[in-house]
Amino acid sequence: MKPVNSVNVERFAPQVVEDFLTGLPNLKIISIEREVLDFSRWRADIKVKAQFAGKPLNLVIEVKASGQPQMVRSAAQHLQRYMQNVHENDVPVVMAPYLSPQARAVCREENVGYLDYFGNALIASDGLYIERSVPGRPEPERRSLRSMYKPKAARILRCLLHHPGRHWRISDLAEAANVSAGLASNVGARIREFGWAELTDDGLVLVSPDDLLDSWAENYEPPKGEEYHCYTPYHGRQFTDRLRAAAGHGQVVLASFSAAEWLAPFVRHPNNYVYADELGFVSLTNAISLKPVSKGGNIVVVIPEEDGVLDDAIQISEGLRATSAVQTYLDLTNSGDRGKEGAQFLRSKLMDWQK
Repeated sequence: MKPVNSVNVERFAPQVVEDFLTGLPNLKIISIEREVLDFSRWRADIKVKAQFAGKPLNLVIEVKASGQPQMVRSAAQHLQRYMQNVHENDVPVVMAPYLSPQARAVCREENVGYLDYFGNALIASDGLYIERSVPGRPEPERRSLRSMYKPKAARILRCLLHHPGRHWRISDLAEAANVSAGLASNVGARIREFGWAELTDDGLVLVSPDDLLDSWAENYEPPKGEEYHCYTPYHGRQFTDRLRAAAGHGQVVLASFSAAEWLAPFVRHPNNYVYADELGFVSLTNAISLKPVSKGGNIVVVIPEEDGVLDDAIQISEGLRATSAVQTYLDLTNSGDRGKEGAQFLRSKLMDWQK
């Protein structure tokens, strides 16, 4: 997929449409017109006249420079109003350079088709149903999403996911997340573009926590920092008791499978996983006799560069802390098939957003 800027989106769109339709069996293109103005003074970005298996097939296409769900919903509703008032037999289609799974879901909800430059498509009419899903995302889209999940921005997302029904003033959200008001405002605007949050008179409120969490998990990058693979002779109750002994001397937080054993036990794992700050690592080393090893270790300790995962931790027992449900879920999804199973179980137990 070639990079497409907003100026060239509509110029490239007819060729994308033609290439897509040409590849369909039993379909004959009669004409593809741009910027068609009909008698109702409504301008269609692209109108396609075609035949499928000998029957007329007409597409009315609204082209958007961005596939953000919020813009896609607006375009879909615009198309639906037009179809109800003018041409009920035409097939409405939203088109953009890239349509995320969330944007495609919006099209389905609004009962319109879709097509993007990446090859994702849904065209449905009498006797015709075409659906295509292309794995992956364009690299510019992936970079854009990943920037939204960088450590500082992630602080904001954790606050929102921990309180999905709360209405936040930007200043309050920034203070709770320990970030600047400017960053909180920018992240809020970004997730509103995706349709995951709304701005009301009472403030910013998360309305689609599942979609936000799904996107974050898909683009998740574990916290960067020093990672130590070690061996400890302690396990079970002895490990837990000695871990409590390290409490109060720096930050020591159970993570991944180790956190899940306390939050929502499902998958047993032979290794322990811990986030710690530098002082906590020293305390932990003394408390459980840590020894760095090249192989045969049974505990992984990460000292993250940014303290978000530590500040977000919760107390699970006296003297014991673990990563929050959101952070534990993200780490588990990044830990192979068994981790993903554990993540889904934890999500079913602790992330029922309707409660």
